[in-house]
Amino acid sequence: MKIEFVHDVICSFCFPMSHRMRKIDEKYNNVEITHRSFALGWDVSNFEGMFGSHEAVKPEVLGHWEQANQNDDLSRFNIEGMREKDFLFPTSKFPLIAAKAAGLLGGEKSYWEVFDALQHALFVDNKDIADTSVIEAVIRDTSLDFEQWKKRFEDPKTEQAVQEDLDFVKKNGINSVPALIVEDKYLINGAQPQEVIEKTLEEIAEKENLQLNTGFQMIGGDGEACRMEDGQWKCD
Repeated sequence: MKIEFVHDVICSFCFPMSHRMRKIDEKYNNVEITHRSFALGWDVSNFEGMFGSHEAVKPEVLGHWEQANQNDDLSRFNIEGMREKDFLFPTSKFPLIAAKAAGLLGGEKSYWEVFDALQHALFVDNKDIADTSVIEAVIRDTSLDFEQWKKRFEDPKTEQAVQEDLDFVKKNGINSVPALIVEDKYLINGAQPQEVIEKTLEEIAEKENLQLNTGFQMIGGDGEACRMEDGQWKCD
């Protein structure tokens, strides 16, 4: 099953959703998750257009954090810590390019690692993830080769790849995140509960005659048998 996970690094509800999608990835071995960029506020001019000023963003967005923290299964948001910080709320541009650079370097697994690390830096550690020095410090703590990542981050083609994602979601009428595009035809909107996501994916799989898990399905209990354990032949 093909799932495109549409999100923004600065999106509060994408934080709990990413945690749930990790569980989906663990539970179903025949699911392919790819990542698509969405910019809630690409640059300061976008914030000014939406909120009147860059300074007005944080007080408004911290209200969103309150709701997202209730949505989050782990309640990880450090809201008061962020309120005390003196930097203005981060824009989407550089964090999205950073995650895309990781994806171009190491594939979807690397993209996801950096995406999650940047979100944790913002929502839990209250770092200004629009600051490239902060981004670089986050990358150094991941499994990526920093110098190779930095080359990708500074390559104009990486920003263009992000822009292609933004064009894609705009063309397909996606105007909120998180969102899941399933099999190019189904849309799951918002940070739904884990059980709802799983139930919906299972319904789609049945409708499309797809398997969420491949391999043998166990029927009945285990009978008596002989097996190899730690190099030894053991029988029931």
